[in-house]
Amino acid sequence: MKEFQLQGINHIALVSKDMARTVDFYTNTLGLSLIKTIALPDGGQHFFFDIGNGDALAFFWFPQAPNAAPGIASVNPKALQTGDIRTAHGSMNHVAFNIPLAKVEEYREKLVAKGVQVTPLLHHADVPSGYVPEADESTFISSFYFFDPDGILLEFAANVRELGDPVRDIQHEPIAVGGTD
Repeated sequence: MKEFQLQGINHIALVSKDMARTVDFYTNTLGLSLIKTIALPDGGQHFFFDIGNGDALAFFWFPQAPNAAPGIASVNPKALQTGDIRTAHGSMNHVAFNIPLAKVEEYREKLVAKGVQVTPLLHHADVPSGYVPEADESTFISSFYFFDPDGILLEFAANVRELGDPVRDIQHEPIAVGGTD
């Protein structure tokens, strides 16, 4: 028996620069339902969107929030052209929404039609480069990436096969760099 009975992600909380713009993008562009709104004591807000399976994506809006730090606390928006998705330790790199494999290309086309800049379809694979041009037996996820209006990197991802095979999927030891920072 596992030590903790985790049942998925309850919610992931991100920070919005403009809550009205965030609500518009996530409800009208992505079609999510707004399921909870909270007014915070400092004048801020905390809103939740249904992302399926009882999970939620939440956003805070803080009146005195520090400025965004793309390339440090989040992926630099140029990443769609450069492929450089590095962010600082402890940062949130991207949010990947699970979608049906049969809908990947359709959903990509829908976002393009709505004016959202998206990456080409990527087939994440067990090869040195990490990707193959067409899905094959080495592919484990097919996906594409795009940014929300606040520069949060999002991904629509579909599992091509189940993950967790101890021989096929667990091939690398974690790198230890030492220290506590």
